[in-house]
Amino acid sequence: MNISSNFDSGKIQIVDIRDPQNIQLKIPNDTNSEHFQWFHFRVTGIQNQALKLKIINAHEASYPEGYEHYNTVASYDRQHWFRVPTLYNGKELIIEHTPEFNSVYYAYFAPYTYSQHLDLVHQAQMSSECELVSIGTSVEGKDIDMLVVGEPDKQKKKIWIIARQHPGESMAEWFMQGLIAKLLDEDDPVSRTLLNKAVFYLVPNMNIDGSIAGNLRVNTKGFNYNREWAEPNIDNSPEVFHVRNLMDEYGCDLNLDIHGDEALPYNFISGIEGIPSFDDRLKNLTKIFIDSWKASCPDFQDLHGYPKNEPGKGNLAICSKHIGERFKCLSLTIEMPFKDNNDLPEPECGWSPDRCILFGESVLQPILQVVDQLR
Repeated sequence: MNISSNFDSGKIQIVDIRDPQNIQLKIPNDTNSEHFQWFHFRVTGIQNQALKLKIINAHEASYPEGYEHYNTVASYDRQHWFRVPTLYNGKELIIEHTPEFNSVYYAYFAPYTYSQHLDLVHQAQMSSECELVSIGTSVEGKDIDMLVVGEPDKQKKKIWIIARQHPGESMAEWFMQGLIAKLLDEDDPVSRTLLNKAVFYLVPNMNIDGSIAGNLRVNTKGFNYNREWAEPNIDNSPEVFHVRNLMDEYGCDLNLDIHGDEALPYNFISGIEGIPSFDDRLKNLTKIFIDSWKASCPDFQDLHGYPKNEPGKGNLAICSKHIGERFKCLSLTIEMPFKDNNDLPEPECGWSPDRCILFGESVLQPILQVVDQLR
């Protein structure tokens, strides 16, 4: 038996693998950070062996509640990811599985690799409606990719959708894959209508370096991008620096920031009720957006989520709140689960890449409902 993680987004530390029924592992820290939660590793030489894998430092993770009522994802072909029985006992995360093949991958959520990212943006640019632009470079010198969808026009609304500020929240890029495909579908009436009214600026992965490193929360310098928006630094958070500058240049009428939540088994929105500029107009736009999405997509709900900030108490270093205040616009954080959607559970795969893709497609409907009222 062998366990390895020396690949894109791989993350695990071996403690003891002598006994297949008592494999002991640890999750290493994010690069230059105290955070850890994400794991992704390969086990080989174990066909038809009953395995019990114990992540012994799970209780010290950034969000140990994320392991409660959670099942690990696994894959034999890196295409189909299914759930395997997992128990969190308050200290260890225990994965029990008997692999059908000689090699299997386990991960916290289905990974979205750098190679998949490059395929996504380069295939998108083949559409006549889409331009792929490199807007700068990451800390480690990788291109920061942005897709401009629709013909830019001063009269059109400017809609920004960014994803994966927290690199371990890979569901966010699966969501973007679905959104991009639907937006570029020339036969889709919602997309065609939106592109007559708006231009979309899409950043499918805001944290390439952290994604490749297998980090949950930060880039490879240890910076949490979703706390960098008040004063982004080109050396420490170049993605935020460049995106915010382009928002200033092009304008922003709607901003959506796509994330995943470790603990809550639901899809939900975190709003901007706490920003100083939150008024009846923004309150009404938020309600229209939420009500439309609930009516058109049963995977979305608004009963469960984060507590709303008190008036004037919003953290303006956070993306959605900073952009909402900066541009006096509708700006929302969209959260998806690492676990399953308890409103519509699917035990075999839980919340999965396919469901993320469909959820990403579905967000165009509430955007359509508010686009004419944006300013």
